[in-house]
This record gives sequence, C-alpha cells and structure tokens, in this order.
Amino acid sequence: MTVSLDQLRRCTVAVDLGASKARVYLKNTGLIVDEPSVAAVDCRTGSLVAVGTDAEHMTGRTPEHIRVVRPITGGIIVNIDMAQRMLRALIGDKLSKAWRFKPVLRAAVCVPHGSEPLAQRATIETLAGLGARRVELVDSLIAAAVGCGLPVEKPEATMIVMSGAATTQVAVLSLGSIVAAETIPVGRDVMDRAVIQHLRNHHALMIPSQEVHPLHQMLGADGTAIRSTEVHGRDAASGMARSVLIDSESVRLAVRTPLNAVLDGLRSVLHRCPPDLVADLADRGITLTGGSALMPGLDSMLRAATGMPVSVADNPDGCAVRGLGAMLEGRVRPMAFDPVR
Repeated sequence: MTVSLDQLRRCTVAVDLGASKARVYLKNTGLIVDEPSVAAVDCRTGSLVAVGTDAEHMTGRTPEHIRVVRPITGGIIVNIDMAQRMLRALIGDKLSKAWRFKPVLRAAVCVPHGSEPLAQRATIETLAGLGARRVELVDSLIAAAVGCGLPVEKPEATMIVMSGAATTQVAVLSLGSIVAAETIPVGRDVMDRAVIQHLRNHHALMIPSQEVHPLHQMLGADGTAIRSTEVHGRDAASGMARSVLIDSESVRLAVRTPLNAVLDGLRSVLHRCPPDLVADLADRGITLTGGSALMPGLDSMLRAATGMPVSVADNPDGCAVRGLGAMLEGRVRPMAFDPVR
C-alpha cells in the first residue's frame, strides 16, 4: 500500500511510537504528547499505576506486585492492549475536540523501515482502538529526513542515520524515495547493556541502567573531557554496595562491538548505492537523528569511519514526528514521493 501527500493532508493526528518515547502531533496545533513509552501495572488488579515519565522513574524500584512494562520495542508494538491503555492515559482529553469534529478521524503513524506486515497490522489496530477510522503508515526514515529539513525531493543523495533506543536505521534517499536502507538491531539500550555486562565481567560490579548514562560523557570526540569517574553499584559476589573507578578506555572497549555493527550496516548501504549518489554524499555528508544521536563521540566515530562530514540534526529525537506533522499541514511540496512501504 502506498500513501500520497494528498492522503496525508486529510489526516488529523501524527503519531511516532518509539521504544523510548511516544509522541503525538495534532494538526495545526503542534506536539501534544512527548512522554516515555512506559507503563506501570498493578499485577493484582490489572490497573495502570502510572504512565510516561512517572512510570519510567519507577523502573527497578517497584514492589513485586507492580510491573514496569514497555509495550513498544524498536518502533514495533508488542502488546497492543497495553499500548492502547498507555496512549489513552497519555493523551487524556487532549484529542477530544479532534474526535468531536472529525467523525472519521484519520491518523498517520511512523513505522520502521522494512517492518513486517504483522507489525504494521499491530500499529493499525492500536490506533483503531483509540478511535482512528483510517491509519496511514509512513516510513520513519522519510519522515525523519523531512523533519530534518533535508531536500529529499531532489535528484541528489541525502543520507540519514536514525539512532534510537533499540535500533539504528541507515538510508540513502533521492527523489523522495529510499534508494538503499538497512536496520541494525543496535541502539542506546544495547550499548547500555554492553557497558553493564563489561562492568560485571571485569569489575564484579552490578549497576542500574540509570547509572550508565553519565558514562556516555566519557565517549567524547577527543576522549579527554572525562578521563575517569566513580561508579556506584552492588558487588556481584557479596551483594554489598561498592564503588569502582572507571576510565574512558574501559567504556570505549565495552561499546566497541555494538558500534562496529552500526559501521558495518552503514558500509553495506553505501555499497548498494550507485556511484553518482555516493559522490554526492562525499560533499553533503551524513545527518544523524534519533534519540541516541546526541551520544558523545557517535558523530566523530562515523566521521572517522566514512571520511564524510557528519552533522547532528536540531532536536534529533523529534525529527520523525515533526516531519510527519509537516506532511499533514502541507508544508512539504508535491513530488515523486513514496513515504510508505
């Protein structure tokens, strides 16, 4: 199925369901939901305890009868019922007017490139359960490229690397379509787990996921901004609280394997592109988007591996929903556009 810009202009709501955050954009209004895609559930009653930021703060801190769940993984809905309940709680009455004045509400939603039909069906059913009578699926790579302000409609290459919580998507676009693309199952969560496992194997220290994020600052371009830092956690053998001093080289060693997988996917995409487009990229470079785009050292690593300029988009984690909102509001000029599967 293919959707045109005319069909998208009939939509009222743009939705970007990521593994890290859920975003909802209301036409001619702006972003009305920008919350972590997390829900806390009481296992005894089945009721929702919290959603969004409140639920995220509960991770690793709940009693046995409360479970923190993520119904979306890598942009794919794995629990339709929980995703509907979470979105309904996040949206609240913010879309009441849209539902009241649009009896046949249309929604546009970002889907990961190359997603399976079953995953696409789960996305449609989730939004249909919230009241949408028609759901248009848009490739998240094209939506993000539009949101970055890239000239995707021109007959020249633009390359985008969309690094999220669970996956990294790489694509080369020209004339409004994807020429070559690759999805690598590596994101910020995978890198966090690699650091956690490294500390457990080499220092016998177990740390919560929240303690990993400050360690990312040690991956700066020159590696000298933060040479070492103290990390607090639990001793794997005794269970007692303990601290160790971690240097930047140790963190680089921990994330080397997942980062190499991203580089392999990027090289694969370039290998499948015509030489003329690759020549364009030598001048235009790579645009980095997604929630993990601001991870220190990622842009410099891509620059060193490819020899091409690498720039980070403004507000990179919101590019996809902004691009989808621009399509809904007619701020993207008609072209040979193929925004969907």
